[in-house]
Amino acid sequence: MKKILSLILVVVLVFSVGLTGCSSDSDQTSGEQKEGNEGASEEKITLKFSTTTADTSTWTLGAKKFAEIVSEKTNGRIEVKVYPNEQLSGGNQSKGIEMLMSGATDLTFHSNIIYSVMDERFGVVSLPFLIPDIETADALLDGAGGDALNEILLEKNVIGLGFGENGFRQITNSVNPIETPEDMAGMKVRVPGMKMYISLFQALGADPISMNFSEVFTALQQGTIDGQENPTDVIASSKLNEVQDYMTEWDYSYDAIILGINKDKFESFDAETQQIITDAAKEACDYQRKINREASVTQTQEFIDAGMKVNSLTPEQKDVFREKVESVYTEYEPIMGKDLIDAFRQ
Repeated sequence: MKKILSLILVVVLVFSVGLTGCSSDSDQTSGEQKEGNEGASEEKITLKFSTTTADTSTWTLGAKKFAEIVSEKTNGRIEVKVYPNEQLSGGNQSKGIEMLMSGATDLTFHSNIIYSVMDERFGVVSLPFLIPDIETADALLDGAGGDALNEILLEKNVIGLGFGENGFRQITNSVNPIETPEDMAGMKVRVPGMKMYISLFQALGADPISMNFSEVFTALQQGTIDGQENPTDVIASSKLNEVQDYMTEWDYSYDAIILGINKDKFESFDAETQQIITDAAKEACDYQRKINREASVTQTQEFIDAGMKVNSLTPEQKDVFREKVESVYTEYEPIMGKDLIDAFRQ
């Protein structure tokens, strides 16, 4: 009997030790998993930021500023890789926005004009002679006008983080100086893929042609088109001035660039990271606006020094053009909405 009791005691002890060993292993594994999960939250994240223009443009410099700030504020945990020249969308700006909406790209700087291809309401910023100067542009985009556009962006699965500046669009050509609408008669002018610009240039007597921006330099060089219109930074960074003889400063249309982030991506971050991204965007947009305005003055003088003939329209000359394009407001008020247009009126 004593032998049997001893044997039972040994079995019980062995079984207890086994259970204790299993419990220790389980606790250790759980601890390792917890440590692993904590480590996973600190894994490096890479975001893709696409810009339309060249790596020397103020758009791309603004995007790189954003990347620097985010990297610094997150101690390198979030890396923002910047892709100039619409590399991710094969040169197609509209596709670039579609990729942002779907999440294939995380962030972009895209013109409100390109957004208007999918929703004409975004074209409100660029209505002819609506915004008279940069001070007014800043006040509108940082106020009620910008808020209205951000609401529309949310419908596209995009969160607007801020507004940079492409600037006032000037017109270049290789035919003649432009001082009156008659000087544009029959002129083949490349315009972005925005219906409002088609209507606008037709009202001025020109022949507007829509094409991808990546094709513009070659088309000008080969004479397929006579001219194009863009802010000076785009003209300079893409070297369009090298294949154009004349530029007219008429400030006829303001062009904002939207720093947008995919809504799903933004909402995947914790509140602290979201705040870092939001603050970085504001600083980057302020920086981009500043250097864009500084560059515009320098670039215009460089065009002149290189032999380009540049003329600036007087207020009286602008009034003639303004009267010619009043039909654009009649056509687009029902499309964009009077309330939205009024948000950008002074």
